[in-house]
Amino acid sequence: MIELSAISRHFTMGDQLVRALDQVDLTISAGEYISLMGPSGSGKSTLLNLIGLLDTPTSGLYRFEGRDVTVLSDTELANLRGTRIGFVFQSFHLIARLSAADNMMLPMTVAGIDPAERRQRVAELLERFDLTPRADHKPNELSGGQRQRVAIARAMAMRPSLILADEPTGNLDQKSGREVVNQLEALNLEGITLITVTHDEQIGQRARRQIKLVDGRIVSDSRVGGGENLNSISNNDLNKNQNSEPDNSLILDSISALNKENQNGNDLD
Repeated sequence: MIELSAISRHFTMGDQLVRALDQVDLTISAGEYISLMGPSGSGKSTLLNLIGLLDTPTSGLYRFEGRDVTVLSDTELANLRGTRIGFVFQSFHLIARLSAADNMMLPMTVAGIDPAERRQRVAELLERFDLTPRADHKPNELSGGQRQRVAIARAMAMRPSLILADEPTGNLDQKSGREVVNQLEALNLEGITLITVTHDEQIGQRARRQIKLVDGRIVSDSRVGGGENLNSISNNDLNKNQNSEPDNSLILDSISALNKENQNGNDLD
């Protein structure tokens, strides 16, 4: 499903060259459950952004579902990203003025899906994630766990083959964090490829494959048992990274589409 060959991502900071990723080789099969781990600055979020087509490599080859994405235009990348990849961020990135249902509907609006189909999918997502009573609530009227469930539902709206989750429990209490991990794992059991970024060893070890990065390089790639009992994870474990900020560039496509519809006098339906 995912093939990275000699992928590097370099940035220039002043007169210094920063090698965020350095000659990374990685193959991920469809349906895998993977955790990306490593210290701050190790390159794991950069790798997640590259896999999610939010960024492009400085050099190397990236094939996604057999397609060389390093040669695609920005428009082609956006279309592929919007239809095949779902994102879940630590800080939710819900649009404050939209209801839970309309936040779920937004990716489908961007994609131009028929209004009747949008409403049907949203109804199914609301039921699946136990959010039907909260359908008309704005994000500030929802708990942290409910907001993240809305975010997961939004990620599933386009029925992607890949879910990328960047510190998905970072802003949640223990109970809500446990529920979110269980929901993500349930999606993986249905065949969706799941890749998570986490600093938390206990959460990371739930994945069946654990990849560790240091200084932009993969230093270990191992199969682990997975399925640890999250009841043993403390609030501090789940919240210790809550101050880090994930990339929010994905949402720009959605905001642009929303503004366009508003200018045309249309609602999300």
